[in-house]
Amino acid sequence: MMELRGLPVANALTEAFKLRINQLKLGGITPKLSVIRIGNNEDDISYERSIIKKFSSLDAVAEVTELPYDVTQETIEAVIKGMNKDNNVHGILLFRPLPEHLSDEKIKSVINADKDVDCMSQTNMARLFSGEKNGYPPCTAQAVMEILDYYKVDLAGKKAVIVGRSLVVGKPLGMLLLEKNATVTICHSKTENLPEECRRADILIACAGCANMITREFTNPSQIVIDVGINVEEGRLCGDVKYDDVANYVQAITPVPGGVGTVTTIELLKHTIISAERYNAVVRI
Repeated sequence: MMELRGLPVANALTEAFKLRINQLKLGGITPKLSVIRIGNNEDDISYERSIIKKFSSLDAVAEVTELPYDVTQETIEAVIKGMNKDNNVHGILLFRPLPEHLSDEKIKSVINADKDVDCMSQTNMARLFSGEKNGYPPCTAQAVMEILDYYKVDLAGKKAVIVGRSLVVGKPLGMLLLEKNATVTICHSKTENLPEECRRADILIACAGCANMITREFTNPSQIVIDVGINVEEGRLCGDVKYDDVANYVQAITPVPGGVGTVTTIELLKHTIISAERYNAVVRI
């Protein structure tokens, strides 16, 4: 079994980004991400810390705007519109899910698609599904692709099965895999004979948000398993794959923690750098 760890992937990407950030700084531009956090969810705060740490380590900026849980629709839309107009802001990230009293759909229509570095807006989602290259895929879905690319997994003609159909990971990941000529099946809670469908896969990707649901009966010995899940069970972090049951049976697997999540933050930085580079090009013209 080969363990597909995320840290070597993140380190390789980090080295590649240093030069790009330095080039931007020579032009007087510092890549900047504006993060919006509503309330004090511990998972959001933890992710926020990792973002700030990664950005600051490369002389980029991640600035957090904290809003109360009872923030009004008008207030949050005004905050986003201000970031849209701020030429020093190259990326906007809003932590979700949002409180129930806020309209996710309205906020999606407010955020500037060119600064929407985690694919929240309908515009960027449309760009992704139509195959356009000027949008930003969701960072977690893109992180999966970075891992497969780093470990030289040839996707052309391979059967990829995704367990999970969210707009955050499952569906966009399907589009990214199709671009690499994989044959994609997206499974979900209503899929009949789910273990059998999963066993047929060359690459099995678990992103259903259900702790330890993928056991050995879902896998085969030649399979590559990518675990996107982040769950807490009995006080411990775990994925959607029952690691101890599967790891020594399949060809390769990503761990949790230490796998996809390790690369997700660097993808956020990557998208912010790209946005800053596009802004720099416009300024120079």
